[in-house]
Amino acid sequence: MDHIVTVQEAVTALAPWREPTDAELDAIELEMPAITADLDWLEAVIITLDRTPTELDTRRIRRARRRALDACQELANRTADGFAGGAA
Repeated sequence: MDHIVTVQEAVTALAPWREPTDAELDAIELEMPAITADLDWLEAVIITLDRTPTELDTRRIRRARRRALDACQELANRTADGFAGGAA
């Protein structure tokens, strides 16, 4: 019979080095409006998965999609204006 052994030391030994750097945290902060807008869009779509979308649902999805696209465009414009990013 094979025994499963934990490797806690091997897993946690590198934990402090696996934290995000300041540059990565700055990049996440910069991308947060786009991430939030994408989540709102996703939520609007998920609401309509189990039913036929009404006109209100369609407008909600369209507005959320537009906000997500605007946020992505704003992010692209900001990163093109000089912020190099570096988190990806």
